[in-house]
Amino acid sequence: MELILLIIYSVVVWFVFFKKKWLPWNITSQVIVVTIPIICLAVIILFMNIVAPSSSDVRAQNYIIPIVPRITGQVTEVPIEPNRPIKKGDVLFKMDPEPFEAAERSVAATLQGLKDQLNNATAKKAALTPRIELAKKRVEQFTQLSATGAGKRADLEQAQSDQANLESEYLAADATESQSRAQIVKAEADLRSAKYDLDGTTHLAPANGRVANLALRPGVRATQFATMPVMSFIEEDDPWLLAFFRQNELRYVQEGDEAEIYMKTYPGRIIKCTVDSILWATAQGQMPISGNLPNNQTLAAPEERIAVRLLLAEKDRGLFLAAGARGSGAIYTDHVKFLHIIRKVFVRVSAKLDWFVAKLH
Repeated sequence: MELILLIIYSVVVWFVFFKKKWLPWNITSQVIVVTIPIICLAVIILFMNIVAPSSSDVRAQNYIIPIVPRITGQVTEVPIEPNRPIKKGDVLFKMDPEPFEAAERSVAATLQGLKDQLNNATAKKAALTPRIELAKKRVEQFTQLSATGAGKRADLEQAQSDQANLESEYLAADATESQSRAQIVKAEADLRSAKYDLDGTTHLAPANGRVANLALRPGVRATQFATMPVMSFIEEDDPWLLAFFRQNELRYVQEGDEAEIYMKTYPGRIIKCTVDSILWATAQGQMPISGNLPNNQTLAAPEERIAVRLLLAEKDRGLFLAAGARGSGAIYTDHVKFLHIIRKVFVRVSAKLDWFVAKLH
């Protein structure tokens, strides 16, 4: 764009000083003719960097999910291929389910035994209840007979003994019932845990994406340690586009502003975006909270640039952006909008230059 403006300016100078000769071509006019475009271009570029800031560092980043199995087992199947698109819910790998199926059957059998024990205890309590009521009545009867001298003392004592035995059996059955209920709750939790572990033998893709550098193979023993992932899954549904700017370039940038980027993976293509947010935090702004005084370095750290997150426009939402792709771009604020035209020309010319590969081999 500067070249176009200089060409137009040169034509005007030629027409005024050489074609029509309206003004003399002397030292004074020569200094003025050279000075005017320098000052004008400097002013235009300085204002443009404020109202339409550009960034030479635009990065495409994706969520990387370390895949760690929730159980430890022998891998039996890896049906995916490296660096191929994977849909959410596709099988990433399978593990030998036999030990986990056996554990589930064992817990299920224990649970069934406890339920049978509970049913027996409940049935026993139900059978003892009328017998205890009858024993109480007999004790009352023998008590009355013994008080009047019509009954034997031994019969009363036998009735009291029978009542005590029945109540003891009832309490034992009640204790067994309570214990069985508590054990059933634990067994049901163990069964859910066993089913959860069994389901973990088939690991599914958490989202749409792909796996790069797949090294997992059948026969490998995968472990559930968080520090030992079996693969890294790259999400593709929600890529992060970050453009990095100097801090004083963001004074007018707001959420929703229009933006354009061009990536080296798509030479010449202008990708429309909008500003999602400004990440107002850098590593220099983090201070460890402790009882120690902060360590003030003698040398100033380099200026940390501020990242701006961009969202792809609707028409470019399906565009594949590889994790780590780099490019450049610009943001167009609501101020001095006529300068946006110059910036857009810069962006489009620079995007065309990505077609050229500057190497001789």
